Amino acid sequence: MITLRIHTSGSEVLLAAADKDLLDMKFSEGKMKLEVYREFYEGEDASEEILLNRLSMCTSANLVGEKVIALAVKHKYIDEERIITIGGVPHAQLAKM
Repeated sequence: MITLRIHTSGSEVLLAAADKDLLDMKFSEGKMKLEVYREFYEGEDASEEILLNRLSMCTSANLVGEKVIALAVKHKYIDEERIITIGGVPHAQLAKM
C-alpha cells in the first residue's frame, strides 16, 4: 500500500509519497538518516493510478520505499541512477524545471 500527501506553498506543489509500511520508521547508513514521518507522508491511500496522477501535478516530490520508487522509475519520473538507499530503503527526490 502507498500513502501520499500533497503540500502546497504558493504555486509550488510538493508530493510526499511512501510505502505505507515504512511510516514512523527511521533508517540510517553512515552519515545519512531517513525518518519517514507520518505527519509528512500520510494522507490518502493511493493506487498506482493515483500516484501517477499526483506525480503529473506536482512541482517536486519526496519518494520513499520500494513500491513508490519502482512505479516512479517505471513511468520515467525518476532515473535509477538518482536513487539513494539508506538503511536498505530506496529514496529519491524529484524537481521539475
